Amino acid sequence: MTLTIVMIVCIIIVLGVAGAFWAAISKGYDYKHTIDPHPDDLHDNNHQQSLSKAEHK
Repeated sequence: MTLTIVMIVCIIIVLGVAGAFWAAISKGYDYKHTIDPHPDDLHDNNHQQSLSKAEHK
């Protein structure tokens, strides 16, 4: 009787931990990963924008 209760409690704990792992992994895969632009790209874009503004004047 006692062994059965202990086994049931252990199985519930294992299922709870597995569910927590599943939730964390699922949330990690759903996260929208972004990266910052490279500083050289920002410099090039700013330079191009300033050139195009100068052409329109």
